Amino acid sequence: MSGNLYETDRAAWLTQQADFLRAGQIGLIDQEHLLEELESEMGNYRHQIKNRLRVLLAHLLKWKYQPKQRSSSWRGTIRNQRQSIESVIEDNPSLRQTISDAIQKTYAPAVRLAADDTGIEGNDFPKTCEWSENEILDEDFWPE
Repeated sequence: MSGNLYETDRAAWLTQQADFLRAGQIGLIDQEHLLEELESEMGNYRHQIKNRLRVLLAHLLKWKYQPKQRSSSWRGTIRNQRQSIESVIEDNPSLRQTISDAIQKTYAPAVRLAADDTGIEGNDFPKTCEWSENEILDEDFWPE
C-alpha cells in the first residue's frame, strides 16, 4: 500500500510514514523509499550550497576583474548568496565541512559563468580559486 501511495502522492506518503513512526509501527514503514527520500534531501542541501557558491564565485570574479562595471545588482547578488549559504549552514552545521570541496568543484563552472557575463576569456581568470573559504563567505570581503 505505502509503495503505491509513494508513487501517487508523495506528501501523503510522507505523512503516513511519520504517523507510523509516531505510533511505533516500525514494521509498516516503507524503509526503501524512506531511505531514498532521506538521501535525496541531504543531496538537496549540498546541491543548494554548490549552486549558490557557483553564483557567488562568479560574481566575486566579475567584481574583481571588471571593477568599472560594478553595480548594486552585483553587490546584492553577492550578499544574497552569502546570506543564503550561511542560512543553510546555520540550519545544518555538518555541511560546513563540505564547503571547501564545494568551492573546488564549483570554481570552474563559476569561471565559465563569469566569462560569459563579462566577455573576459576564461583563461584570463586564475586556474584555481584565489580566495579562502573564510574570505568567500565573509560579508565584509570585497576583492579588489
